This record gives sequence, structure tokens and C-alpha cells, in this order.
Amino acid sequence: MKTNIVLLWILTAYFFALSAVYTVWSVIDKGAVEWVGSLAIVLSGALTVFIAFYLQVQLKNQGGELPEDRLDAEVDDGDPEIGFYSPWSWWPIFLAAGAALAFLGLAVGYWVSLYAVPFVLIGIVGWTYEYYRGYFAR
Repeated sequence: MKTNIVLLWILTAYFFALSAVYTVWSVIDKGAVEWVGSLAIVLSGALTVFIAFYLQVQLKNQGGELPEDRLDAEVDDGDPEIGFYSPWSWWPIFLAAGAALAFLGLAVGYWVSLYAVPFVLIGIVGWTYEYYRGYFAR
């Protein structure tokens, strides 16, 4: 994580320096500021500031080094329990199909998204309550 933080701060300095160079160059070339490019480069620098600051705060709050930052770390050191996933569940596929249909509706026409809403809702409810009924009920 330390390497990522350093790289992001370097990118921040690069983007802000590049925005100054780009703005001056556009003024010299065209006689006016080219706002779209200048603003896009400045906002790219702002994005790297946000990410670098967030990672720096997270590194400080976690209280120690990550295994990725240690040279003597083993693969198993960085293997936390991520969560529980249903290995034989069909609900994620159903939900993904509904979400794909919803996004297709955004591209084609909003009326297609209206047909996708029931699929998405049924997929969310089915995946959430999968272990409350049927073969795997607890």
C-alpha cells in the first residue's frame, strides 16, 4: 500500500504540472485557454489526490504493515476471510441477467428497463433469502 500511495502522489504532482503546461501551451498556441483539456487534467489530479489521501488514512488506521509491503511475507499471510458465497446458487446469474436487461434499457429505450425491474427485484430477494427455504434452509 505504501508503494501505491507514493505512486499516486507522484501522479498527482505530474497531473498538476501537466495541467499548467497544457494551459500555458494552449494560450501560446490558440491565444485562449482550452478549458476542456485543462479542466480534465486538473480533475485527474484531484482524483489521484482523493485516492492517495484515502489510502494514506487507511494505512495509518490499520495499525501495521500489510503483507504486500513486507519482503518476508508468505502468500497465506494476506489471505483474510472475505465472506460467504453460495457455491451452487443460480440467483447471481438471474440477477446479472436482470441488471444486463436494465442497462440495455438505458441504451435502447427506458421501456426495456421497466421489464427488467421485476427480474432485478426477484433476483435480489431470491439471493438474499436463499438459505431460508428449500434444500439449504437452516
